[in-house]
Amino acid sequence: MVSEAVHKSMQGNKRRDTKPEIQVRQMLRRLGYPGYRCDWKKAPGHPDIAFPGRKIAIFVHGCFWHAHEGCKYASKPSTNTEYWDAKFERNRARDARVRSELEAAGWKVVVVWECELKKANLPQTEEYLYEVMRLSDEE
Repeated sequence: MVSEAVHKSMQGNKRRDTKPEIQVRQMLRRLGYPGYRCDWKKAPGHPDIAFPGRKIAIFVHGCFWHAHEGCKYASKPSTNTEYWDAKFERNRARDARVRSELEAAGWKVVVVWECELKKANLPQTEEYLYEVMRLSDEE
């Protein structure tokens, strides 16, 4: 169990329209790829950004909440470690299940990590998204 303060803090985190999600959506529009759906409920896992016609599901993962391996932004809390270990394991298991379901249905799954949206990494992230979308144009 977590403390009341931690519980309140966790409830304050937005599920959608986070700053990283908005950054990715702006990037996609700048690249010439509008027409996406946000938090699309018709696909497993409700992708943060979905292109149903192209069958592309984009998830924007927070490094902390999705326990990004080897990332300096994914620090692990030092108290209540049993709770957090279980929480992060459930998140990873859910992410893997959702990816598997989408891929089985023919979707391309793209994960953009929060750390990939830091200023120094933006050009590479934009190039990656452009390549994903461009390749879907060719199919």
